Amino acid sequence: MNFFRFCRFSTLLESPMKNPNSVKPPFPQNSVKSIRNPLPLPHRTIAHPNGQDLDFVNVAHSHLVHSDWVKLDSLSDGLTPFRTKHILLKIQKDHVLSLEFFNWVESQKPNSHTLETYSMILHILTNNSKFKSAESILKKILVSSSLDFPSKLFEAILYSYRLCDSSPRVFDSLFKTYAHMKKFGNATETFCRMKEYGFFPTVESCNAYMSSLINLHRMDIALAFYREMRRDRISPNVYTLNMVMCAFCKSGKLEKAVEVFREMESMGFSPNVASYNTLIAGHCNMGLLSSAMKLKNSMGRNGLHPNAVTFNALIHGLCKEGKLHEANKVFTEMKAMDVAPNTVTYNTLINGYSQVGNGEMGHKLFEEMSRNGVKADILTYNALILGLCKEGKTKKAAYLVKELDKEKLVPNSSTFSALICGQCVRRNSERAFQLYRSMIRSGCHPNDHTFKMLISTFCKNEDFDGAVQVLREMFERSMTPDSGILSEVCTGLCRYEKHELAMKLCDEMTVRRLMPGGFDISKTMYSRPECVDKEMEMTCKD
Repeated sequence: MNFFRFCRFSTLLESPMKNPNSVKPPFPQNSVKSIRNPLPLPHRTIAHPNGQDLDFVNVAHSHLVHSDWVKLDSLSDGLTPFRTKHILLKIQKDHVLSLEFFNWVESQKPNSHTLETYSMILHILTNNSKFKSAESILKKILVSSSLDFPSKLFEAILYSYRLCDSSPRVFDSLFKTYAHMKKFGNATETFCRMKEYGFFPTVESCNAYMSSLINLHRMDIALAFYREMRRDRISPNVYTLNMVMCAFCKSGKLEKAVEVFREMESMGFSPNVASYNTLIAGHCNMGLLSSAMKLKNSMGRNGLHPNAVTFNALIHGLCKEGKLHEANKVFTEMKAMDVAPNTVTYNTLINGYSQVGNGEMGHKLFEEMSRNGVKADILTYNALILGLCKEGKTKKAAYLVKELDKEKLVPNSSTFSALICGQCVRRNSERAFQLYRSMIRSGCHPNDHTFKMLISTFCKNEDFDGAVQVLREMFERSMTPDSGILSEVCTGLCRYEKHELAMKLCDEMTVRRLMPGGFDISKTMYSRPECVDKEMEMTCKD
C-alpha cells in the first residue's frame, strides 16, 4: 500500500460504509465536484503563427476541410510540432477530422507529435465523448514511455485544458486507462492530482480501478480506495458495492459483505444477480452451505433468477465438502430450471467425483458433456486423469493423455501431478520419479503435494536414498518440506543406520533456511532404542 501514502489514504477501517443517515447527500454521478479551496487551473498560451508558419497552417487547414489528402501529403516535409498544434486548434470542433489529421501526422512525420499535441487530441476526443479512441491513444503512448512521462503528460493536459475548452472527462480517461493497464501508482497519482484541482473521476472509472486491484488480489487497497470514494462523496453504484462485497468475502470477512448487502437498499440500490452470486460464493467458501442455499432460494422472491454462476458456486462448495450427492441434486435442479451447465459446471463435478476415487461417475459426466456440445478443456482432462490414477488405472490415464494432443491441449503441472499420483498409488516410485523428471523438462512446476506423494512412496518402499534425492530436488527450488514427511525420512534413515546422512540433510536444510518450524531432529532420530545406542556410540567417538 506504499503508493497510497502519497494520497494520504487512511488505514483500513472495520466497516466499508458509514450509517447512511450520517452521510451527506452524494453528488450526482459523473458530475464535477468541487473541494475546499481547489487549486486554480493554470493556463499556458502558445504564440500565434506568423509568416511562413501562418501560411502553412492556413493552406494545410484548407486541404483538410476539403479532404484533399494528396495535396496535404506534399506538405508533410514542412510539418513541425508548432504547426501541428495550431492546425489541431483550428479543427478541434471536428473530432473526426482532428483524429484523421493526428493519425496522418503520426504516419508522415511522427516527431511532429509532442506532449502538447497528444494532450490536444485527448481533449478533443473526450470533449466529444470518444473515450475509447482517447484511451487507445493513451495506451499506445504509455506502453513505450519513460518513467517520468506520466507526470509530464498530466502537466501537459492540465496546461492545455483551458486552451482547448476541455472537460474533466479528459482526466477521467487518463485515470481509467492507468487502471486498465494496472499502472496503479500512476492511477493513484492522477486521482490525487485531479482532486487538487477540484476534479473527480466517474464511478465507472473508480470501478475499473477497484476491479483491477481485486483481480490482483489486493483487497486491502481496493477497500481503502472505496472508503476514499465515500469521503470524496463519489456516489457508488451497484457494481461498486458488488466489488466491495467480493473484496470482503475474499478477505475472509463475510459478515462485512453481508452488512454491505443489507445496506444496499437503504443506499437506493437493489441487489442484482451478481450481488447474490458474490455472497453465495462467499458463504460456500466458508463452508456455510445451508446459508448459501437459502440465499439462492430467496432470489426468486426478489424477481431474480439464478444463473450458471450461482449453481456453479453451490456445486463447487458442496464438492469441496465431499457432498457429491447434494451437488448432483443441485446439478439436476440447474437443468430443470433451463440453466445450461457449462464447462466449469462439468469440471467441478468431474473433479469432485475424481477426488473421492469415483472415476466411473466422472466419465459418465464427461460423456454427457460431449453429447451436450460443451467444450472440454485441460481442467476436464486433468480431473478425469486424476480419477483414473486414484484408482490405479494408469494405462487408461495414459490413453487420455494421448487424447490431449488430438484436442490441441497442452499438459500442465496438474496433469503431471495426477499421473505421478497414479504411479504412487501403485507404489511405482521409480516410474513416478521419471514422470517428475518429464514434468521438469516440460517447464511445469511441481507443488508441495507432488513432492509429498513422491517422498511418501519412496519411504513406503523403504528406498530412503530415493526419498533423500526428492528432498534435495525440493531444496533446489527453495521449498520447505512438511515436518511429518521429513520425520518419516529421518526415522527411516535412522532405522537403516544412516545417521550421518540424516544429520547432513538437516544441516543442509538449516543452512538453506528450509527447516520446517517445530521440527526437532533429536526427537525424531533418537526415539528408537537402537538409535539411542547409536547416538551414544557417536558421542564416545567424538
